[in-house]
Amino acid sequence: MTLPEALDADSGVLAVVGAGGKKSTLYALAARLDRAVVTATVRIPIFDPEVAEVRVGDDLRSMLTDAENWPLGLVPEREREDRYRGYDPEIVADIAAAHDGPVLVKADGARTRWLKAPDDREPQIPAVADTVIPIASAKVVGKPLSAEHVHRPERVAAVTGREAGDRIRAEDAAHVLASDEAGLKGVPEGATAIPVVNMVDDSALETVAREIAGEVLARADVPRVVLTRMVGDDPVVGVVE
Repeated sequence: MTLPEALDADSGVLAVVGAGGKKSTLYALAARLDRAVVTATVRIPIFDPEVAEVRVGDDLRSMLTDAENWPLGLVPEREREDRYRGYDPEIVADIAAAHDGPVLVKADGARTRWLKAPDDREPQIPAVADTVIPIASAKVVGKPLSAEHVHRPERVAAVTGREAGDRIRAEDAAHVLASDEAGLKGVPEGATAIPVVNMVDDSALETVAREIAGEVLARADVPRVVLTRMVGDDPVVGVVE
């Protein structure tokens, strides 16, 4: 199964949330899809090397109509030297209405950590999202529940019932991915959620990832959990249903 097939990404609006591979998932999908748009509803680091072109502004229709190079990045403004600002979630609906291909959206931030639970203002998932991809890294298992590896560790502690400093278990990562207060928070009615366990870089991590996936499927009504390694020609390590 290809990455776009595994993540139902061939058309419509796909939003990625969580931690441990949102941006790499977007860029891997964009490289494998026809006429993909990459955008964000939150801040996103400069990603010009990951797409054919980045266009900055609010004249969405003309930016899309005139585009010749794909995948195309769309952002409202460059906020600093190292990042762009994201569009309001409602604007993504306008992008989707004006574009005849897939729209890929970074809808959450995690400051390069491997696991997260959102605060009250997160995530920023567009209401028009067809697919939501909650992500966690397999590498977080065995690490302490602390800010070094977890974004908003106090939120993860609240979701999992664990304490600060506890070693994170596979079931904890699964609890986060499967929770309506974390990985599944804000999924629009009618949208499909497909959790991803990323950074499955070797056989030991695949064993961990499959344990996480089994726990997710036991907790949440999702069609599958996809195990990935966002390097090389084939990012899909496995699909657990």
